[in-house]
Amino acid sequence: MSNQPTKSFTDRTMVVSGASRGIGLAIAVAAARRGANVVLLAKTAEPHPKLPGTVHTAVADIEAAGGKGVAVVGDVRNEEDVQRAVDTAVERFGGVDICVNNASAIATEPTEKLAAKKFDLMMDINVRGTFLLTKACLPHLRKRVDTHVLTLAPPMNMNPHWLGAHPSYTLSKYGMTLLSLGWAAEYADAGIGFACLWPETYIATAAVANSPNFEAMLERSRSPEIRRRRERAVLHRFPTTHRFRRNRPVRLRGRRRPHY
Repeated sequence: MSNQPTKSFTDRTMVVSGASRGIGLAIAVAAARRGANVVLLAKTAEPHPKLPGTVHTAVADIEAAGGKGVAVVGDVRNEEDVQRAVDTAVERFGGVDICVNNASAIATEPTEKLAAKKFDLMMDINVRGTFLLTKACLPHLRKRVDTHVLTLAPPMNMNPHWLGAHPSYTLSKYGMTLLSLGWAAEYADAGIGFACLWPETYIATAAVANSPNFEAMLERSRSPEIRRRRERAVLHRFPTTHRFRRNRPVRLRGRRRPHY
């Protein structure tokens, strides 16, 4: 991948959900280094006692990388907040070229211990949030050339081992994947590329570190230093066609067994 020419994002606008930290922020900063405008939709406006970064510090990181950033404080589950983020991209930068569905909730407790509230949260953020942001971006993506929707979701794997590991979380993430696969078919003639990106292990992000069984999850996680690698994968491997390549999401490979 290092032998590939750097892809310019000059004058292209990316809207990212949940990008105040972690993988979403890494994607935003990587695009900013290549000249992108980035609109961030995230809830964290003030410092969190357990989670680093806010939507405002994320914008500072983007601008330090050479891009232009705008913070929109809002909830990806709220249709009005999502529309406001997309409207901000159009008003400030003239349109939307890339939609990144990064916001996600994770809860891996066994079914009998998983609170219904956590179940609902995962479905609302992971599935509903992906639907709302993509829906709001689509009219603007249609107007541009070489536009993309990137979703942080895993390849479909019906192996009982992975289905049984955390059924509810898996269901919510597979919902994101199925939406992306469906949109790739629904908009096959619209000139919009759809793809998913998924690391093959947990990443030692703040979300993982603050999960109930974080010790076991962190033990199976890779360092956030994978950031450089995932940035290159995201920016060099946007689909060149308007369908999933072999109907399989792009995956970041590692030495550990994948989690889905």
